[in-house]
Amino acid sequence: MKNFRSPQRPKKSSLVIGPQAVISAMQSGKALDRIYLDNLSKGALASQIRTVAAEHGVPVNYVPAAKLNSFNITGHEGCVAQIARVQYQNLQDVISFVIESGEVPLFLILDGITDIRNIGGIARTAYCTGVHAIIIPDKGVGALNEDAVMTSAGALEKIAVCRVNSLMKTVDDLHLNGIRVFASEMTAEKSIGECDLSIPAAIVMGSEDNGIYPALMKICDEKVKIPMANDFESLNVSVATGIILYEVMRQRG
Repeated sequence: MKNFRSPQRPKKSSLVIGPQAVISAMQSGKALDRIYLDNLSKGALASQIRTVAAEHGVPVNYVPAAKLNSFNITGHEGCVAQIARVQYQNLQDVISFVIESGEVPLFLILDGITDIRNIGGIARTAYCTGVHAIIIPDKGVGALNEDAVMTSAGALEKIAVCRVNSLMKTVDDLHLNGIRVFASEMTAEKSIGECDLSIPAAIVMGSEDNGIYPALMKICDEKVKIPMANDFESLNVSVATGIILYEVMRQRG
């Protein structure tokens, strides 16, 4: 059996325990990062959790009982939620605010990056280089929990974070707002120094293992690569993000 125990087990104070408590937390407006629901849960209560979660944009992870038990808590009745350490923003609201402020939009899209140490490092660099918001999908990304905030040295609490249902639709929304989307791809023909990054832009970074989802890559406007003096498989995604964002800052003066 898979071992779900982890050295990064969340503190009990960061959890909402039990289905009724989770429903009440959402209905009272408490920001939740995600809900863990026993994949064998059925009935009206489980259905209500799914409905209320959808209304409030909270991802639901369906997990075996072993995952819930790994939190080392009692009385969860098949449902545990993790309290969000960041306040998620509406993407269109952020875009409108940036444009109305007279600034050139710069967004960072994270696709499939699950290591919270990388996410924390990326957030620090993004904040330091003037990224207006980090965009993450509601599934397939590391939880922005206490460990992620700590790794980011608090940057995740200072930079806007937008959680979206679909990165594909998000790219369409960015296009509608006149924002060009660049995908980081090591086999791209153009290097970052050859691309005009002074325009309204969004940068997509994929995981080190799988890269950017092919369908998402297809709808990006341009692929860019980081030139390297020696042939090597890839850079760490946090390092690669930093290189690209500092090139954006250089071009923008």
